[in-house]
Amino acid sequence: MSKNGISIGLALAFTSLTSSAASYAPDGRSNAMGNIGVATADYLVAPLYNPALLAVFHESDDVGILLPAIGVNAKDADSSLETINDLQDTIENYENSGSNSADLERDINNYLDDLDGNAPVNVTAGVAFAIAIPSNNVSVSIYGRGYVEAISSIDVYTSSDTTERYEKSTVEVTGFGYSEFGIALAKQYTIYGESFSFGVTPKYQILQTYSDLTSVNDFDLELEDADSEVTAFNFDLGAVWMKNDLRVALAVKDVLAQEIKTTTLGQIYTYEMNPQATLGLAYAVEYFTFGVDVDLTEQTRYVELEDNTQFARVGVEFNAWHWAQLRAGFEHDMQGTMEDSLTAGIGISPFGTLNLDVAGSYGSDNQVGASASLSFTF
Repeated sequence: MSKNGISIGLALAFTSLTSSAASYAPDGRSNAMGNIGVATADYLVAPLYNPALLAVFHESDDVGILLPAIGVNAKDADSSLETINDLQDTIENYENSGSNSADLERDINNYLDDLDGNAPVNVTAGVAFAIAIPSNNVSVSIYGRGYVEAISSIDVYTSSDTTERYEKSTVEVTGFGYSEFGIALAKQYTIYGESFSFGVTPKYQILQTYSDLTSVNDFDLELEDADSEVTAFNFDLGAVWMKNDLRVALAVKDVLAQEIKTTTLGQIYTYEMNPQATLGLAYAVEYFTFGVDVDLTEQTRYVELEDNTQFARVGVEFNAWHWAQLRAGFEHDMQGTMEDSLTAGIGISPFGTLNLDVAGSYGSDNQVGASASLSFTF
């Protein structure tokens, strides 16, 4: 594959996955429900979706701890990671044999042939934590979340010499990292007899870019020193109107736009995090929750690429007497950049104190995801 081919492949990879990264929140409950949360999120994870929900809680709730929440999404259309792993094992056996095994040499070339022309591999991994104290006065939460995305594209070297071929075959890895730490504040109000909740989240952001070029034999998905870094202060806003079992909510994330530039194979890309407004609707009763989230604004992401996204999401939860939960959901990108995705998951919450939530998602072309969160409420 030529360097131009790698550049095109990386551009397609940016388009296919990073479009959803800025809103990525590893939360087992919401991830299972199609990644909704603007009107349905629990107060403990409210800062990840809508700070106003921090003030929507049960009378028995005094404090909540989310530690940890983890998640990973991957898109490997051609199973390249499995092929590279098999290739690296075969190269090790080949070199240990004195590089004179015709069978191993044939296997190495077959693996390299399989990798030649493969689509880029995309992996995103994230983590989050929160400590929340709900109150009828002002609810407070200290939280943090972050994720790292790695995008890799393979360049298979052309040579009749097997050793030279695998030694000069390379993997270009480009990464983007994001972290935020903040304090969410929320309070309920009664206005003309109607119940509202309003919230705000001042936060500190860190945006980083990474790049690395390594031989296919030494390849892994670890990202070390950042090439560039941008730090900034920002804030989120949220509001919820509650009428009996119905909720209408609005959240605006990243009110102050940020950007960071990254250079990949000599090409400069500008990654933007612009304000994102999302409308949420929910019907929530004791044993059943149904919600819909719709993005009101497009997300630009990479300015140089056609990678805008605008999601519509739907999710449901069935609650078995607050001891176990069954969830499902669906998300659709109205801009057509991302693949449709189905989600599902379960929750276990014995005694209403310990909560374990697990979620999985599936899209086409080996696009899968999983997340889990452990929380304690007292």
